[in-house]
Amino acid sequence: MVSPDVFYGALTRASGRWPLSAAARELVRSGVPVFPCVPGGKRPLTEHGFHDAATDPDQVEAWWGQHPGANIGVPTGAPSGFVAVDVDVHGPVDGFRGFSRASRAGLAEGWQFLVTTPSGGMHAYYPATPGQEQRSWQAARAGIDFRGDGGYILVPPSEVSTTGAVAGYRLQRFNAGASSVLDSDRLRDFLDPRPAPRPPENPGLQRQADMSRLAVWVAARGEGERNRGLFWAACRLAENGVPASDALDGLSAAASDAGLGEREITATVHSAYRAAHPTREDSASPTVRDSSPAAPDDWFARDPVSRPSSVRGLG
Repeated sequence: MVSPDVFYGALTRASGRWPLSAAARELVRSGVPVFPCVPGGKRPLTEHGFHDAATDPDQVEAWWGQHPGANIGVPTGAPSGFVAVDVDVHGPVDGFRGFSRASRAGLAEGWQFLVTTPSGGMHAYYPATPGQEQRSWQAARAGIDFRGDGGYILVPPSEVSTTGAVAGYRLQRFNAGASSVLDSDRLRDFLDPRPAPRPPENPGLQRQADMSRLAVWVAARGEGERNRGLFWAACRLAENGVPASDALDGLSAAASDAGLGEREITATVHSAYRAAHPTREDSASPTVRDSSPAAPDDWFARDPVSRPSSVRGLG
């Protein structure tokens, strides 16, 4: 794990007029794992993307020797020791509004330093929470993404092409005060509140009402959120004794409206039921007993996520 001062110092030195290859070497000398991305873009050049990030000088020399103009990617979360809040500005979506609201609520304070992005947005860097996995997520409607475990970010002096022009990532400000870890789960719930169940009047009617609210929420998921949103909603139904066939019927139309295909919807719902009940034997149409439904307050208690698969070698 790289300390904030060391990381910021390396970025400061590399953010001048250094070639990208020299900047990558400087970051590696400071202990920051890096990997190459396409020149002028964000797509990784290695076979396994951010999983291939290295601090081996020889490997970095080989990568940038082959692609001297490659942008510099750094994995977020445990591999690097920092996480980032990505504030986007796209058309009517202005992530700075959500970031300001979160800051006033005390949920986005304690950043280490800020970086301006080519689109006019901002990256706010925070120390990763030691010993705790912080999964990446998106809150598209708020214009904010969280880059944690399972994610990566481009760092200065990388440059990308936007709207026909080339612009770069630039250091903006360092926090001379004390930095603090970010509660990414609370921030996500603040920016993208999830539907809350009402007090039950009739268990059967309440179940239908909750399923309807979940369906509305799934239908509103944007690109990058829809598959995970469907998985989360299906897990809630599984945990509350709703048969998989009913969950599939109740969520399919909403997931289709969000942009998912029929095959992907079916696979995601079945995967959610297997994840919610791992002791049950997998089948093509898993079902859940209906005898002991959970209390309504438990519907939104957990957020199961899948872990990244293991990686091998380089591409």
